[in-house]
Amino acid sequence: MIPHLRKAFNDSFKEEFYEGIKKDAIEDFGETSAFRISETPVFIPKALKKTLFDACDSIIDQLWTLDFDEIRERFIPEDLRCPVKMDKPEFLAIDFGLCDDGNGGVSPQLIELQAFPTLFFYQPWLGKAFRRNYPTIPKKGFDYYFSGLNDDTYFQELKDLILGDEDAENVILLELFPEKQKTRIDFWATRKALGIEVVCMTKVLKEGRKLYYEKDGKKIQIKRIYNRVILDELKGIENLNATFSLSDDLDIKYVSHPDWFFMISKCIVPMLEHKNIPASFYLNDFPSDINLNEFVLKPLFSFAGKGVNLYPDQETIDAIEDKHNYILQKKVNYASIIETNTPKNSKVEIRMLFIWNKEEERFKPVINLTRMSKGELINVSYLTEDSWIGSSISFFEE
Repeated sequence: MIPHLRKAFNDSFKEEFYEGIKKDAIEDFGETSAFRISETPVFIPKALKKTLFDACDSIIDQLWTLDFDEIRERFIPEDLRCPVKMDKPEFLAIDFGLCDDGNGGVSPQLIELQAFPTLFFYQPWLGKAFRRNYPTIPKKGFDYYFSGLNDDTYFQELKDLILGDEDAENVILLELFPEKQKTRIDFWATRKALGIEVVCMTKVLKEGRKLYYEKDGKKIQIKRIYNRVILDELKGIENLNATFSLSDDLDIKYVSHPDWFFMISKCIVPMLEHKNIPASFYLNDFPSDINLNEFVLKPLFSFAGKGVNLYPDQETIDAIEDKHNYILQKKVNYASIIETNTPKNSKVEIRMLFIWNKEEERFKPVINLTRMSKGELINVSYLTEDSWIGSSISFFEE
């Protein structure tokens, strides 16, 4: 992982550099991140970059060989399907763990994928904050943007994708109690970049097939929704005081359509094949001779590691009634590859982020999100008392 760059970074590290990032967040957004920011970015060498992009290309190519009508019928309960017109998904995230390949090298292994937007506006801010506060991060030859994008072109493409032809006041970022979400710093970054309002689902007004929100005593029609509501969280709230549902037939445009949350997700991982994709099986149809000790049990529709069982056994599996909503995925061995100024090295998971390119009719890589951990789970809410872990970004060698 580019040893000379890592050594130069670690040798020059000062706590004041790290504190500078948090101070920048308070200055720009009124608060620092609710999840832990790592002390370091990750530097990705050319060879690993190529491997990651090759794996992503293969996965994306396989997506459009799948029957999404059948997947929709199979995995989305009828009462949760959204009747609003559905276009191609505007966003895609593909997560890879950087794992031990058994020969002293690093092999990215697919952890999950999701056609759902994530921290598209926080990540470029974090990349700039690292560069602004750390003098040893290279100014040239490394970048966190992909596809030749820069600050101006990246934000313009996101703006075109999310706003479309609508005025900013008719577009909202929709979330559930946004001020309480751990990812809220991205909401404030989105509002700052696009000029759109961040609106709680419970504050939306429904009149017939139209939706509205109130601002400064004025009722404004919502024509496009940048949807950040996670269905897993929504289903867990009883008696939600909302005038509409994501399964309502409405006169709006979703970016992305709620059904893509289900259809491009862990539910299709067993349908994909590649050397960087661990073997996966549906819990209601897995080979009887597999060694459960070599597999992780995952619910299909959950975020932030909820419900993941690292040590499943037959008794646990037998007790699950809705087995069709789970998969078994071959365990991967995250490599402790990031040398830190602490007794333990850190492990890495990289989320490759894509947007839909209408001209090319294909997903376009734009930026990355990186998470670091020293424990068994890669999760920014896990082992937060440790250091040199948490939210980060990777600088890819050009």
